[in-house]
Amino acid sequence: MQLVFATNNKNKLYEVSKAITSEIKLLSLTDINCFEELPETNPTLEENALQKARYVFEKYKTNCFADDTGLEIEALGGKPGVFSARYAGENKNADDNMNKVLAEMQNTENRKAKFRTVIALIMEDKKYLFQGEVQGTILKEKRGEKGFGYDPIFSPDHPLAPSLDKEGGLSFAEMPIEEKNKISHRAIAVKKLVEFLNK
Repeated sequence: MQLVFATNNKNKLYEVSKAITSEIKLLSLTDINCFEELPETNPTLEENALQKARYVFEKYKTNCFADDTGLEIEALGGKPGVFSARYAGENKNADDNMNKVLAEMQNTENRKAKFRTVIALIMEDKKYLFQGEVQGTILKEKRGEKGFGYDPIFSPDHPLAPSLDKEGGLSFAEMPIEEKNKISHRAIAVKKLVEFLNK
């Protein structure tokens, strides 16, 4: 089976390629000569994922899936949420986004947060949605060199991320990709997608 992952994010593409089974041939947008920015102008993760997948399906006539992911922080009323990638501006700079979150939470004791991913699959003009989420904690500083996005300041509530000190457990950016792919929001959503495709 051949599927296009409708994303321009090379980190996401790599992460999903490690999580997906060998029965599925994963193609990138470059593989189908799609080089434009995909539209995501909606107020929810679900609508944005569907918008991107629908755009690629209709323009390139190929089965595909897209995702949208948000970091939802309890003390910030669910922000940055659907605006996670551009929280600090349209240039989508990860360091700027993390710095803004850390500044806004500087004196906040409640550091509960969750990552949520929604995958929209469009296959033979039918749409399907798959969701994954992981609860966690916003750390007080960036830690780790792996991962991308908010990974250096997010520590998942999971035995695979044991506490290193009183400031919290391992961040996603401190975990090997193989370990992150066992528990991450995106990995959970991808697993549901793969289980559906293998039926």
